[in-house]
Amino acid sequence: MTPPAIRTVSVPDRDLLDALQPAPGGLDLVVWDFKDAPVGADLEDIDVAILPYMQRGDLSDQLQSAPALKLVQTQSTGYEGVAEMAGDGVAVCSAAGVHAAATAEMAVGLAIASLRGIDVAVRNQREGQWKPARYPGLADRSVLLLGVGGIGEEIAKRLDPFEVELTRVGSTARSDERGQVHGSDELVELAARHDVLIVITPLSDSTRGLVGREVLAALPDGALVVNVARGPVVDSEALTAEVVSGRLRAAVDVFDPEPIPAGHPLWSAENAIITPHNGGNTGAFWPRIVRLLRRQLEALAAGQEPANLVVRGPWG
Repeated sequence: MTPPAIRTVSVPDRDLLDALQPAPGGLDLVVWDFKDAPVGADLEDIDVAILPYMQRGDLSDQLQSAPALKLVQTQSTGYEGVAEMAGDGVAVCSAAGVHAAATAEMAVGLAIASLRGIDVAVRNQREGQWKPARYPGLADRSVLLLGVGGIGEEIAKRLDPFEVELTRVGSTARSDERGQVHGSDELVELAARHDVLIVITPLSDSTRGLVGREVLAALPDGALVVNVARGPVVDSEALTAEVVSGRLRAAVDVFDPEPIPAGHPLWSAENAIITPHNGGNTGAFWPRIVRLLRRQLEALAAGQEPANLVVRGPWG
């Protein structure tokens, strides 16, 4: 198949434009923030559009008004809804790998914070109270890891030194270089035997609500749910009920909806830790996304297939 000709690539802001200069030969970089018209080219010229990292919103009208658009590049690992916004025949590339280390760091950090009572200690500190207590800790805990992709593997690597009993779950049962992977149809049975559930599976039709009432109810009393995936993978109503009742603990970087509404009972639950979807948003993000985008531009300029194609579009 003849690769599509790529000439004009839009970036969402001036900082990214400057970071990617000089562009590989044959490519023009322009700024398109999806609020105003592109700066440096006409809308009709844009072949590739790089999306903003955060607060993307619905860009269907903008993307589908670019008649020559061939590829949309995200700056996130997740890409749900992007293909629908871009329209038929447009390829989509994710930023898989860019956020893996930071998101794995967040998952383990949230687990430790909850299992060692760090959240409680912070509240006590504000009151000037010294209250030693024995918490479960992460060592010797049985951890159920839902998701065995790139970030799931990074979480597994970081759990190794903590001497946990790790069980991994993917979409289907299989074996890999790390050992056994259970299928998601085993979740309820597995949940009953684990102290910690870490969720990092992508959001899709098959994973929406995957961690539902039955799975949560099967977890032992006092178990911890850590979600660093996407909010809708976990049934928010069911999780909130379990946490507010005091039966389960939660440490969530994502939720459905986001942001969590004011007055929502999870805000005041003493056994919940909430972070505002910060999983991949660390100082490691910028140099890593710039490196990825430079590689993508070089591949496109050379007529090669870009990395991380999740919707192939013109690349068939």
